[in-house]
Amino acid sequence: MCGRYALGIRASFVRHQLQDHGMPVDEAPEDDEVRQSYNFAPGYHGLVYRADVPDYGAGPRHINREHGQQIVEEPIEQIENRSETRYKLQAMKWGLVPFWTKRNPDYGAVMKTINARDDSLAENRGMWNTMKQKKRCIIVAQGFFEWLKKNGGKEKIPHYVKRKDDQLMCFAGLWDCVQYDGAEEKHYTYTIITTDSNKQLKFLHDRMPVILENGSEQIRTWLDPNRYAWSKELQALLKPFEGELECYPVSQEVGKVGNNSPAFIVPVASSENKSNIANFFSGPKASPKKGKLESKAMPSLAKDENLKDAIKKEDDRVTVDGPSTEDNAPVPVPVSEVSRLKRERENTESEDGMIGTVDVSPLRKIPKSELKSAVQTTDESREIAKMQNKKKTRSATSNRTTAKITPSKASDGSQRITNFFIK
Repeated sequence: MCGRYALGIRASFVRHQLQDHGMPVDEAPEDDEVRQSYNFAPGYHGLVYRADVPDYGAGPRHINREHGQQIVEEPIEQIENRSETRYKLQAMKWGLVPFWTKRNPDYGAVMKTINARDDSLAENRGMWNTMKQKKRCIIVAQGFFEWLKKNGGKEKIPHYVKRKDDQLMCFAGLWDCVQYDGAEEKHYTYTIITTDSNKQLKFLHDRMPVILENGSEQIRTWLDPNRYAWSKELQALLKPFEGELECYPVSQEVGKVGNNSPAFIVPVASSENKSNIANFFSGPKASPKKGKLESKAMPSLAKDENLKDAIKKEDDRVTVDGPSTEDNAPVPVPVSEVSRLKRERENTESEDGMIGTVDVSPLRKIPKSELKSAVQTTDESREIAKMQNKKKTRSATSNRTTAKITPSKASDGSQRITNFFIK
């Protein structure tokens, strides 16, 4: 069976992919009308590709009359064959609800119609009889999930199956349109046809979806609206896929409906899977050589003479050893900073009441002696702030900090023994 598949791409992208394979799309839904999920479950609205025919399907229209449990179909109208068939992509709900349904079925009833066995279509009776003749379609997917049972079914390991060439999968299916009693809205639903598994998937499950080749004559035959009577030719299309498939285990989280992640279609043992614990212990990727990295990152400066002169002028700037720099590199002192400091000193009274008269013209070259005195004030303030910010340690024997002991000169040639430890 097929109870979960992946469709995590936009409807517009699907449209372009189908057109690239010679499958015309004359009408398609908007991207937000179709659910995008890497864990597509029954009840979701998926993408269905079909011939643009009326809601009653291809061929002549019928009236359905109920006689007990039997439905009798009487043709009342014959429509002409179209010279050119139009095709459309349509959003439909997974889990087919037959057109004769009166009320909205519960979830359990819908789960019974998510798949239709190919052998159940061989006979000219059953609930699929009308749909298989007049309402055939293609369900678009990236791949599907199946669970491998181990230990007598106690352990189930999810596997993801996709085409080896990474092309879209085209499942053969049936669709229908129903309008419940007393309701105006029409509901479009679909089912996926299953067949025996091919040799590659026999170990996984005994059933698999019917996969038709993209853009092939098989799809044109299956969707042909002029074929509104079931035939052996149509039945012969329902067979195991003969192309190459790729199958591998995936995350257990895909088992819970509602979970959604692109990692669900990535192999568990893959290096791209972040949930793989082996990738956590793998070493970091080798970094490029330092020489090559620098040659790419650093631009060539030798050709720009103006830039070299600017760098030289920048190196000639006056610098000050700032205690706050992380790399202990000297910090350039702007001319404006020096001028500000000298103006402060100029407007500050000296101890004898005189005001300094230092020339602060920016055009005069400042001697090193004046520069040293200009930044001395800043250095002293920084040292004071640094001493105040230091964490004070508490004495183990006293609540007060002890004053610094200044050694005194001995008048008689003898000293205290503690003075020998003070240097």
